[in-house]
Amino acid sequence: MAAIMNNTKRSLLAAAVGITGALNIMAIEEATFKVETQDAAFEIRAYAPHILAETVVDGSLEDAGNQAFGRLFRYISGANRSHNKVAMTTPVSQQRAGEKIAMTAPVGQQRVQDKWAVSFMMPAGYTLETLPVPEDPQVKLRLVPARRMAAVRYSGFWSEKRYLSHKQELETWMRTKGLTAAGDPVWARYNPPFTPWFLRRNEILIPVAAGGEPAQASPLGSTIAK
Repeated sequence: MAAIMNNTKRSLLAAAVGITGALNIMAIEEATFKVETQDAAFEIRAYAPHILAETVVDGSLEDAGNQAFGRLFRYISGANRSHNKVAMTTPVSQQRAGEKIAMTAPVGQQRVQDKWAVSFMMPAGYTLETLPVPEDPQVKLRLVPARRMAAVRYSGFWSEKRYLSHKQELETWMRTKGLTAAGDPVWARYNPPFTPWFLRRNEILIPVAAGGEPAQASPLGSTIAK
């Protein structure tokens, strides 16, 4: 029995190592931010300007992401009108026109009246002028200015219940620190759907009004560029 238990433990450990290794291999560009304040699971972050490819869909919080993902993924996979001029080369080949754009994280989702705006962050090397124009008119490119965000991070399943629970926790924390929201909450997901629930990284982000400083802040002054 002891031998069986040891073998089981080794198998589980090997599986965990394999999963972690696969995730590291699939590491992709993430939004860059500076942590200004940290208080347990909560943070105040300063985000640099960045560009989103965004689409608006109907449906529940859980279904909206699934509906929008394919539309946005087609855009970064080549469903666009590339503006780049490419020198003539050989051999001559034939394929679907368009420019492939690297996948980034997180995938953002935000309430817009009775719908959801779902977005992919574009790689930092692009500008609005250099990004290819989407073929799908439902995909829009939008520049998000620099802003401060209150954030809470959690793992687990993608469910509306967990989203609402952590959003409430973040809003309560903001009130205790005298912080005022300057926009709607954003639900951020950093992992592909096949990632085990216990390894998933999820966040709720809420824009913070200018001038708001949490009580007893402890600036870290570190820059996270993942």
